[in-house]
Amino acid sequence: MFLHADHALLDGGFAPRVRITIRNGDIAGVAPDADPQPGDEHVAGLVLPGMPDLHSHAFQRAFAGLSEFADVSGDFWSWREAMYRTAASITPEACAAITAWVGKELLKGGYTSLAEFHYLHHRPDGTQYVPSTTMARAVADGAAQAGIALTLLVGIYEAGGFGGAPLTGGQNRFCNKVAEAVAMADSLRAEGIAVGLALHSLRAVPPASLHEAAAAFAARGPIHIHVAEQRAEVQACIATLGAPPVAWLLDNADIDASWCLVHATHATDLEMVAAARAGAVIGLCPTTEADLGDGIFALPGLLGASGHFGIGSDSNVVLDAFSELRLLEYSQRLRSEKRNLAAVGGGHTGRALWQAACRGGARACGRAAGRIATGERADFVVIEPTPESEGCAADFCLDAAIFADPRPPGRHVMVGGTWLVRDRVHRNEAAIDAAYRRALKALAT
Repeated sequence: MFLHADHALLDGGFAPRVRITIRNGDIAGVAPDADPQPGDEHVAGLVLPGMPDLHSHAFQRAFAGLSEFADVSGDFWSWREAMYRTAASITPEACAAITAWVGKELLKGGYTSLAEFHYLHHRPDGTQYVPSTTMARAVADGAAQAGIALTLLVGIYEAGGFGGAPLTGGQNRFCNKVAEAVAMADSLRAEGIAVGLALHSLRAVPPASLHEAAAAFAARGPIHIHVAEQRAEVQACIATLGAPPVAWLLDNADIDASWCLVHATHATDLEMVAAARAGAVIGLCPTTEADLGDGIFALPGLLGASGHFGIGSDSNVVLDAFSELRLLEYSQRLRSEKRNLAAVGGGHTGRALWQAACRGGARACGRAAGRIATGERADFVVIEPTPESEGCAADFCLDAAIFADPRPPGRHVMVGGTWLVRDRVHRNEAAIDAAYRRALKALAT
């Protein structure tokens, strides 16, 4: 298969007239400023590497928009109770349908791969399904229906709080110990599903279990953990473990390029320098972090240390990579009262954001993706200029797509050499939509 793109975003920037050779779903050749050959498929517009979504809880889409009312606390912890209520009602069938719909919409929003942070393992009463991978397989089935590339992160969740507090009712369904997680991962891997480890958090995974799990998964896939998302979590970690969560991890775990520290909202600049040196990816979820009132991650501190970051849809209220990057940059502007914070050293903010998030996200997903280069997966998003950027240089078109397009800008989306979205319509749109609506109706009864 050969594509001939008007413009494509390569490592060094946008290049014109790019001929891309695809074999077995991978990029086998990239030739900029090349003439088209007979049989080439012409791709009008700008071809971007597809964006990896490094952090998702697909089932949480089921209550999107349904927690926008004030209560006594009005914070993350009250939102968590609403999440627990939804989690208690999710069946394997509903899980597959919701994941398929989320995957479809993520593709239309510019994402081409997904790291699903999966901890919805057991029945609502905490007893195991037979087989124990029933819910994980439902996630994989849903992702396959959508066609989005999946890395399934098998969750460990042992405690209800720091110090080994017992699980409460809403958490019993999440309970999963190290041996169970390893067995699940081995079973899923044998079926050809890419897997990794999801350490829920330092409050849910005691130190001994964290060390055991990290050793078991070393060199077997990425390792993700929620960390320093909430100030209350940071304070509780200091009180129990004697250090803030990011600092504790850096001092007590073998953090390296296989690790993704999700949120790290309240990490200090010194912690970010150390995380960057270790090679860890910081997983940022700007919409969810804003929705839950988490705070604003200090991106300049990470970029100044040449650190790595990617973006995730997390609770899946918004399923659009362009919107996540816009909010990420805008939050930095509000915090610093300056502009174009992501464009370190100058240049276009859109390209800086897109390329950095693609590369960090691909690393966190454990995939050869995120670049238009030989040997990478053929995962592409095709955008067109906005009316305002028509006729401008390609970089201005990407800037406008992120900061000024009123709709998700992706027109066509390819994953592994297959077009899944054409003219903003997914090839399985009607069937996935119908199953999703049936699932939501069943959850409401």
